Amino acid sequence: MKIAVTSASGKLGGAIIKALIQEIGKENVVGIARNTSKAAHLGVEVRKGDYNNREDFNEALKGIDKVLLISGMDKPERRIAQHQNVIEAAKQNGVQKIVYTSIVGDEKNTAFSPVVQSNRQTENDVRNSGMDFIIGRNGIYIEPDLEYIDTYIKEAGIINCAADGKCGYTSRQELGYAYSQLLLNDNLNGKTLNLVGEEITQSQLADYINQVYGTTLSFKDISVEAYKEERQSALGDFLGTIIAGIYEGIRNGANDVTSDFETAAGRPHKSALELIQHYRLAN
Repeated sequence: MKIAVTSASGKLGGAIIKALIQEIGKENVVGIARNTSKAAHLGVEVRKGDYNNREDFNEALKGIDKVLLISGMDKPERRIAQHQNVIEAAKQNGVQKIVYTSIVGDEKNTAFSPVVQSNRQTENDVRNSGMDFIIGRNGIYIEPDLEYIDTYIKEAGIINCAADGKCGYTSRQELGYAYSQLLLNDNLNGKTLNLVGEEITQSQLADYINQVYGTTLSFKDISVEAYKEERQSALGDFLGTIIAGIYEGIRNGANDVTSDFETAAGRPHKSALELIQHYRLAN
């Protein structure tokens, strides 16, 4: 059995490939990447695949039994057709099963909603593909917050617009393991699963970071508009707006969802405190 993972050069793609290698050996795993050299370190066969190029995937998916489609990072209006290139090439090559990494989020009420909507359209395209499928809806990665600790210390706390909304943080490593199991477990075919961890507030996040790193962070809530302006100034209009929309969604309860992680992975999700402890040990 050959399993292919798209966006293999990315952090999530790499985590999934590493988990698959542990399960079925590197000879049965194929990475697909726009720039193949950036995925060479994974130690598996790497094939070229640019989401904008259907022909790339016509070649890349030859001889593949199952494919993991990682959601692209382009603007929402471009993602749907990019994902369709992979889905159609998979069908053409007789791929038996497709697993898609979608996202948890508010479909209507935030600046992040267009991204969520584009993912929901790809979910529908996957369901209608005629292949066996599983859809995972990822929670928010905890790693960016931990990579940002120096800035939090400089600013004397975590500042955003999430208020007291709860978020089921996850990590790329947790998702890597869960997706490896979804690719291998055909008993869950046809399911849509929320891959999220323990639901915590931003104040709890600050407390857990303080426990692990010995910091004295607190959480300060600001308005959605103020946070959007700050993020746009720091990251540019597109990304700044998207980030603000994510935290607005947390504020509105869009990330307070029931977790299906244990169903997917066969084990409980690590606690938020464990995620932070693991990250510090690894970095």
